[in-house]
Parts: sequence; C-alpha cells; structure tokens
Amino acid sequence: MLEFFNMVLHIDQTLGVWVEQYGVWVYLVLFLIVFAETGLVVLPFLPGDSLLFIAGAFGATGHIDPILMSILLIIAAVTGNTLNYAIGRYIGPRVFSMNLRFLDRGALMRTHAFYEKHGGKTIVMSRFIPVVRTFAPFVAGVADMSLARFQMFNILGALIWVISLVAAGYFFGNIPLVREHLNTIVLLGLAAAIVPVVGAGLFKLFRSRRA
Repeated sequence: MLEFFNMVLHIDQTLGVWVEQYGVWVYLVLFLIVFAETGLVVLPFLPGDSLLFIAGAFGATGHIDPILMSILLIIAAVTGNTLNYAIGRYIGPRVFSMNLRFLDRGALMRTHAFYEKHGGKTIVMSRFIPVVRTFAPFVAGVADMSLARFQMFNILGALIWVISLVAAGYFFGNIPLVREHLNTIVLLGLAAAIVPVVGAGLFKLFRSRRA
C-alpha cells in the first residue's frame, strides 16, 4: 500500500510504469490526481505542473493520446476547482457567522473585495504555482466570489495551464535540461507575464499621484 501511494505521489517520475501496467486506465489515474490536487485543500502535495509536462512527453512517444488526455485533464482541473470553491463557499459563511474572537470579519470583507476586483487574475495565475493553486479556489469560495465570474476564470485558467504544459512536454519533454528545471522555467514564465502588468499598474499610480 505504501509503495502504491509512493507511486501516485511521484507519478510524474513513474508514469512509464503506470502506462505499461495499466494501459488505458492511466487516463483515469491522471484525471483523479489532477482533480484531487485542485479540488481538495488537504492534497496540495500531489504533482501538478510536472505531471502535465511528463504526460505531454509520453504523448509525443505515442504511449498516450495527447488530445484525449488534455481534454480529460482540463475537465479534471475545472471540476476540481469547482468542488474546492463550493467547499469554501459552504464553509466560509458558517465559520465567520460564529462568534469566535480569533476570526476577523473585516478580513473576510477585504478578501471578498479583493477577489471581486482581482480574483480573476488570481485564479488564472495560481494555476502555475504549486500549493497556491490548491488554496486559491477555496479562498475564492470563502470570499463569496460570484460563481459566474469564478467559472469564467476557472475555465480560462484550466485551458491555459493544461494546454501550455502538455504542449511543452510534447515538444520539449525529452530534453533532459528542460525536464530537470521545469519548475524554474514555469515560474520564470509566470514572472515574465506578471512584471509588465505590475509595472503598468505602478506607472499609472505614479502618474495619478503626480497629477
């Protein structure tokens, strides 16, 4: 049992064994792992980015159908986040309605306001940040972010996350240097996308203060 759990935990390293032993059932295994990692706040340690990348690499070898796999993993990512959001939305009001001194009601309102203004960016960008991607939809639910707005960015984020990493694995997954530094490459790419946005925001703030 421990060996099985270890294989699941490191499936990004043992995917070849899963494909060889379980054949088409590997699609279900990948689906459940992505669903659990995005849908349950207690499982943020499951592989995400690396799993998609390695799965894409196996798609290039013909052992896995990359199109079918991408569709299934997008569904897993969307439904997982939806479950996480629903749990947060169900628990959030109950928790903050309790008369507990250590709960900051003001913080809940500020979080709600933040997600209404920046929640979309948070849901999309968090897809590429381990652990954060597991907690972001839960916090969005706690903050009572509207379901329609959440789902719009949830689906967008899932599409970008799965397609980009599976495609990267498909085309570059068999290059050792890329595989060994995947997390660093993902974070650098995310930083490259965020820096111009932050810079534009700071420039606008500076200009408004001068005016």
